Amino acid sequence: QSLLALAVTAALGAGSALAGDKDNEAALAAQAKVSKADAQATALAKVPGGTVKEAEIEKEKGVLIWSFDITTAGTKDITEVNVDATTGKIVNVETESANKKEADDKD
Repeated sequence: QSLLALAVTAALGAGSALAGDKDNEAALAAQAKVSKADAQATALAKVPGGTVKEAEIEKEKGVLIWSFDITTAGTKDITEVNVDATTGKIVNVETESANKKEADDKD
């Protein structure tokens, strides 16, 4: 029984942490001058034939950015495109192999 209680407590704790992330994302999105849709269009223009796998808004080095992980058919690589959420300009493009991305996600 105590294991079940521990599992439920852990799950609830994880749920609270996720809700906090969503609240934080909503607060950051409210500060953005560039919509997610516009930023995504800019990011996808940089990766012809790409599909957005994951998107988030975050502050990186004090700059509010939309970050998109984009996959391309025929490759397992992920291209991360960061778009300034204030100006709409691309601030960084980085291609990672699928293996490196998985390792980064585990950190």
